[in-house]
Amino acid sequence: MGILGWIVLGLIAGAIAKLILPGRQGGGWIVTLLLGVVGALLGGWLGSVLFNVPLQDFWSIQTWLLAIAGAIIVLLIWGLLFGRKKA
Repeated sequence: MGILGWIVLGLIAGAIAKLILPGRQGGGWIVTLLLGVVGALLGGWLGSVLFNVPLQDFWSIQTWLLAIAGAIIVLLIWGLLFGRKKA
């Protein structure tokens, strides 16, 4: 799967991660979608390195799960670092 496929997958994974992990991470939807792309790339890379998962097919369930998991991890880290402060 090429970089364009990972970008599209990341945008969708970011939206799904935001639905799974609602809250005040800060940054809004655009930042969330961009973090989803980063998370999808991170999840795909970690999956291929750590678990030796082949990530060739866009419609593979393992590709989607790794991308969504990566997006959730990146959103959690973003929320810890730049989350909205309670006033």
